[in-house]
Amino acid sequence: MHRPDAVLQRYKKFSRYLADEGRDLRWKCQTSRPVRSARAAAPANSPRPTHSFLPPAFCRVLWAEVRRNGVSTLCPLEGLHLSYDMVWVEDRRGSNLSLLLDVSCLGVEPVCSVSTPKEVWLQLLHTASRPLTHAQLQLAALDTHTLNTEYQKIPPNFVSSEDLNVPGHNVKDRYKTILPNPDSRVVLRSLPEDAGAEEAGPGGAGPEEARSEGVGPERYINANYIRGYKGSLRAFIATQGPMVHTVGDLWDMVWQEGTRVIIMVTRLKENNEKCEQYWPSKGEGRFGRFLLRVMDRRKDEHVTITDIEIQLSSERRLVRHYWFMSWPDHHVPESTAPLLRLVEEVETYSKSLARNSSQPITSPVPTCGPIIVHCSAGVGRTGCFIAASICCQQLRDSGQVDVLEAVSQLRLDRGGMIQTPEQYHFLYAMLAQYSRQLTHCQEPKNLDQDQTRPLDQDPSGPLDPLLAPQLQSLQLDDTDR
Repeated sequence: MHRPDAVLQRYKKFSRYLADEGRDLRWKCQTSRPVRSARAAAPANSPRPTHSFLPPAFCRVLWAEVRRNGVSTLCPLEGLHLSYDMVWVEDRRGSNLSLLLDVSCLGVEPVCSVSTPKEVWLQLLHTASRPLTHAQLQLAALDTHTLNTEYQKIPPNFVSSEDLNVPGHNVKDRYKTILPNPDSRVVLRSLPEDAGAEEAGPGGAGPEEARSEGVGPERYINANYIRGYKGSLRAFIATQGPMVHTVGDLWDMVWQEGTRVIIMVTRLKENNEKCEQYWPSKGEGRFGRFLLRVMDRRKDEHVTITDIEIQLSSERRLVRHYWFMSWPDHHVPESTAPLLRLVEEVETYSKSLARNSSQPITSPVPTCGPIIVHCSAGVGRTGCFIAASICCQQLRDSGQVDVLEAVSQLRLDRGGMIQTPEQYHFLYAMLAQYSRQLTHCQEPKNLDQDQTRPLDQDPSGPLDPLLAPQLQSLQLDDTDR
C-alpha cells in the first residue's frame, strides 16, 4: 500500500500520461462521506457531502495505477474507495474522465475547497489568458498542436435543461443540446395584448429585470447577450437560426432591443435546413406582427447586404441585414479575406449609426441596440464572427491580441462558442492575416500605398503560403452549426 506522501512524490513520473494518451481528466475528492455510485439512490435524510479537488498530478498517479492494475484490484492509498468514468476526447462536445475518491480516512487536507466542478470551469473561463504580440501571433497560427491543446482546455460551459429551468423551452430550440446560458439570456417582454401593458421600448432587459417590470409572463427565445471589446455590455446578441414558428420571436427581439444590424453566417439549407428565411426576397411581406419591406439590396461574391424597413403600426425602423454565404458546408472558408472585410464593414456601419441618427425611416431612431449574429445553432460560426470582431479591435488598439481570453469570455455568455478546433484554427489564421495587414500599413515607406489597399487584400497575396495547406486540410463534420 502506498502512503499519501509516497504517491505525491511519484506524481511527476506520470504527469504527461493522460496528455500522451489523448485524454482529459476531471476529478473530485469526497472528504466527508463514502462514495456512492451515480446510479444508486441516496437516502432522503443523508447530508450533502463536501467536495474538494486534488492536484491534477496526484490524480494522474492514481489513474496510472488503475490502468496498470485495474480498478477492482487496486487501492493506492489505504482505506481509499475508487470509482471512475471515462469518455474519449474525440467526442465532439468535449470529454470528461471522472475520478471520485473518498479520502475521509486518510487525514489528507483538501488543497482547494469548491462546491461543484462548474465553479472550477467558471474560474478557468474568468482567468484564461494568452496575450500575443504581432510576431507571436504569426507563430501561434502555424502551431496546430498547441492550438489544439489550447482549444481543448477551454471549458465549453454548456447548459442543461435543469439549469435553464424554462418550461416548454424545447419547442423553440433548434438543437436540444444548445441552450442559452441563464444569466445572460435574452427575455422577450410579453406582447401588449397578452400583458395588458403598453409596448416596451428598446434596450432590453435581463430575466430578473423583465420579471420586476410587471409586464406579464416572459417569453422565451434561444439567444444570449454577448459582451464586446473591453467587456462592453450587450454589444452583440448570439442566437440560433429561426425556425418557422420562431420567426416572429426574432423580429420581436430586433424591435425590443433596438437592433439595427443583423449578421447571418449560414446558408438556409446545407445538408439539411439550417435556417428559415425570415425576410422577404423582394417587395414586402408580413413576418409575425411586423410588416417588412426591402428598401435596397447589394450583392457580391461573398455577402448580400439588404436594407429592410420594419414597421409596427405607424412606427418604422431601418435594419441592415448582412448575409455571409461563403462558409461552405463541412469546410472553413477558402480565404480569410472576405470575413475580414465583413468584420470591417459591420464595424464601420455601426459606428456611423452611433454618430448619425438621420436614417431613412419615418420615426425617431431608437438608440442602436446590440448587433444580432446567428448561424444555425448560434455558437460555431457565430462565435467565430464575434471573436474576430473583438480581436481585430484589440489588435488595432493595443498591438496585442488574446484569443484565449476572448473565446473564454464568449463561453461565459453562451456555452460552446467556437464549436470545433478547426474553427479555432481559422480564427487564428484570420487574425494573423489581419495582423500582417496592420504591420504592413505601419511601414513608413509603404504608407501611401497601404492606405488605399482594401481590407480584404493581403500584402503577401490572398493567403499566406504557410497557412494555406493547413486551412485547406481543416474539415468540419456534418453537424457543424
